[in-house]
This record gives sequence, structure tokens and C-alpha cells, in this order.
Amino acid sequence: MSATVTRLTLISHGMTAAMRSARFPVDEPLDELPRGAASPAAPPADRVLAAPELRATATATLLTLRATVEPALRDLDCGDWAGRPMDTLDPADLMSWMTDPAYRGHGGEAITDLLDRVRGWLDTVVADRRRIVAITHPAVVRASVLLALAAPPESFWRMDIPPLSATTLHSRGPAWTVRHTANPL
Repeated sequence: MSATVTRLTLISHGMTAAMRSARFPVDEPLDELPRGAASPAAPPADRVLAAPELRATATATLLTLRATVEPALRDLDCGDWAGRPMDTLDPADLMSWMTDPAYRGHGGEAITDLLDRVRGWLDTVVADRRRIVAITHPAVVRASVLLALAAPPESFWRMDIPPLSATTLHSRGPAWTVRHTANPL
């Protein structure tokens, strides 16, 4: 790989109980891999980062990667909804959250807040000119892709980011290009 390119591979953390039960996450461990399943292989990297939550750092361990914790990769703050099943929320509140990127009625981050945070982080790594692997959350991967494509915030929920999937962005300058999205590792 040329030293003029920054290659950023965003890996969504592994499956959790919250994901299986349609519950807003708390800092929780990964589900165990099925018996006999091989650990997935990570792409090559010069630098490895992970979100601070247990499910992200445990995914780095699963991938046998030694990661530096990066606070900017933390999950979307769901505020008062953390730990709650989606079907226990007022449907109008849930619909507002899914259609209004500035919604903060849950006491957490709005999608626009997340986009601002991820934009700031991407601006710091774009000039790195190395192969970076970042283990993070589906929300951060979605935000990164939206920003790379200059897509509107209203498109945030239109992407499905499966557990242990890899999305690769690359840059030769100030802008990112979506290079590749892979099925689960």
C-alpha cells in the first residue's frame, strides 16, 4: 500500500444480548461464539483502535488485535433508554428518534451530535496515511459512511451494519471514499 493513502477499516463489534433482544445497549460483553466456530481474522493494520465499551474491546481480543482505546469511537449515547427494550418505549418517541436526526428527547445524543463527533475524529485520522482498523459500533460505522458520502443525516437508519462486519474507507486527501463493505468477518 502506498504511503499516500489512509485506509480505515471500521469493524462493528460482535453480537450482544441487547442486539438479539432489540434492547438499547449498556456496557455489556459479547455473546459467546457458537461451539466449534473459528475466531474471525482481522485485516492487516498499522494502527488498531477500539471504542471504550466492553463489547468493542472484547471484539478486538476476539480478533487477536491489541487496540488503543479511542473515546471518539464510543457508541451513540441512548440516554434514558439505555438497557430498555424498544417495545417498552412510546412509539411516537421512537418514531421521532428514527426520523428526526436532531431528536434528544431520550436525554442522550442526537444523530447530529454523533455525526459531529465522528466528523471530528475522521478529520484527525485522514492524514495518518496508514492502515487503521477501528473496532466500534454500528452507529459509528453508519455515521462514517454517511459523512464519506456526504449523505443527509436522515439517511442514518437506512444502513444495516451487521455484527463483525468490516467497512473500509480510504483517502488520498481531505475526503473519504467508501471502498468496500464486507459481510461478517
